[in-house]
Amino acid sequence: MQSATPPSAAIDPEKPRSFAQRALTRLLHVYFRFARGMTFGVRAVVLNERGEVFLIRHTYVPGWHFPGGGVEVGETAELSLERELSEEAGIAPTARPVLHGLFFNRRISRRDHVAVYILREFRVEHVKQPDREIAEAGFFPLDNLPQGTTPATRRRLAEIMSGQPPAKEW
Repeated sequence: MQSATPPSAAIDPEKPRSFAQRALTRLLHVYFRFARGMTFGVRAVVLNERGEVFLIRHTYVPGWHFPGGGVEVGETAELSLERELSEEAGIAPTARPVLHGLFFNRRISRRDHVAVYILREFRVEHVKQPDREIAEAGFFPLDNLPQGTTPATRRRLAEIMSGQPPAKEW
């Protein structure tokens, strides 16, 4: 299930986003501003017994991230996490995930918050194939993350692996 990106195809998360990416992000946030007072998302840090973490690379934003997404109206955070894991990773929890922290994501919006859960007990239901949303997905060794892993993803992993308390901001 591991996926590797050749250096020439890797996207640098520190590189400025294209005009189209910025416009799409802005348009979505204008929509969410009227549709929802605050945006709330979930992400899963899926860790296996081999010391690997599951990461995804979206088709519409640069970098490697934890799987996750927005919590829908009437949906619990854990139910949203299960849905997103199934859609983006082909993974199903076999035990309740543990909440690592709740983060203010100022970089995205002044209204965005992300709940990060740690999941160590799960089953892989199917190998995630690329689609319109997910370009690549796979398990990666913690000491050899793919080029383009976002700084926030690296910070969350550092907190979890060292036992540090979570930061307040993404």
